[in-house]
Amino acid sequence: MGNLTHPREESTPPALGLRANLAQFMLLVTVNALVGGTLGQERTLLPLLAAQTFHIGLYTSALTYIMAFGLSKAATNYFAGTLSDRYGRKPVLVAGWLVAIPVPVMLILAPSWGWVVAANVLLGISQGLTWSTAVIMKMDLVGPRQRGLAMGFNEAAGYLGVAVTALATGYLAATFGLRPAPFLLGAAYIALGLGLTVWRVRETHHHARAEAQQHVARSADAHATLSTRQVFGLTSFRDRSLSAASQAGMVNNLNDGLAWGIFPVLFAGAGLSLGQIGILAAAYPAVWGAGQLVTGAASDRWGRKWLIVAGMLVQAVALALTATLHGFGPWLLAAALLGVGTALVYPTLLAAIGDVAHPSWRARSVGVYRLWRDGGFAVGALLSGILADAFGIPVTIVVVAVLTAVSGAVVAVRMRGDDHSR
Repeated sequence: MGNLTHPREESTPPALGLRANLAQFMLLVTVNALVGGTLGQERTLLPLLAAQTFHIGLYTSALTYIMAFGLSKAATNYFAGTLSDRYGRKPVLVAGWLVAIPVPVMLILAPSWGWVVAANVLLGISQGLTWSTAVIMKMDLVGPRQRGLAMGFNEAAGYLGVAVTALATGYLAATFGLRPAPFLLGAAYIALGLGLTVWRVRETHHHARAEAQQHVARSADAHATLSTRQVFGLTSFRDRSLSAASQAGMVNNLNDGLAWGIFPVLFAGAGLSLGQIGILAAAYPAVWGAGQLVTGAASDRWGRKWLIVAGMLVQAVALALTATLHGFGPWLLAAALLGVGTALVYPTLLAAIGDVAHPSWRARSVGVYRLWRDGGFAVGALLSGILADAFGIPVTIVVVAVLTAVSGAVVAVRMRGDDHSR
């Protein structure tokens, strides 16, 4: 079994860069695809379970599982960075997989909606530990020059995992019913992810230490040593680029929470089949995932800021189209456009955090950013539920589209444009 303890300082600093660490990097890409698949088992099914199995009518009540997921994941993201700095990256990644083990069983056996909500609390904790740590480990390995490329690969793998699993579970549900067959796929992902992590993944904390030494040697950094409270304040409010990225991440996942919880209900209400709903639920993360292979690397070359602004505006247009168009074909086009906008934003925001944060506290800054970003799931679920109950789904989607456009404007005004060159 691989070493699960905090690594000792090595006499020879490890090499940084994608080529020097390709095997471990691609292994972590595979692990994150499985992390995404564990989330993808819910994307098509839970909104339908709420309506068809548990007969929950109010959108606000039905979306409690997304609020539970978002709050637990956001809080865990915050602590994941601190824990990985203190105990090492690999133990945190292993812990995340262990927490996920009961989730498919609870979803299969759930006699009441409360079980589904409880399963999503565990899923949020697991995703916060596994996905955050996978991000941090890839940043550790590649160093500063290829950070956007690394985040593109990481997020592409995760959201292609979401997309493939959303499509597969839609097919399984149409063939075998909503339970238990679709959730057995999630159980297989968890078993494989845990096995790969325990037996094959290696610790990367010493790569971050090596980068920190090079960083300090290159320039005097006034923020090289910060407490966790100071990192929180800098990332959330004080630093223009970090705070702009944090609010954009929150709004991005606010509209993703809307897409997760409301769109399948909208499509089912329009008479689409389970198979068509599965395709629509998969199209958005599929385009999002694949697009990040291009956009992450593009942000290394052209900078982060304007890709983020463009992505937020494209998302706003896609949401407006979803609210105003009708039918499988038009909705498929809008889902693809939403995926394009999110692909422009998602890896670029993570890379922007890595650009500004000093290596000695980067893991904690990533955790704070992901706290805000994944808090957007909870805000989106609550806001979407209240608005949908009061005004209907189309109005809800338009309101979120406006919020997304405003968030892009905040990035245009507040974020510095040259941090990626540091």
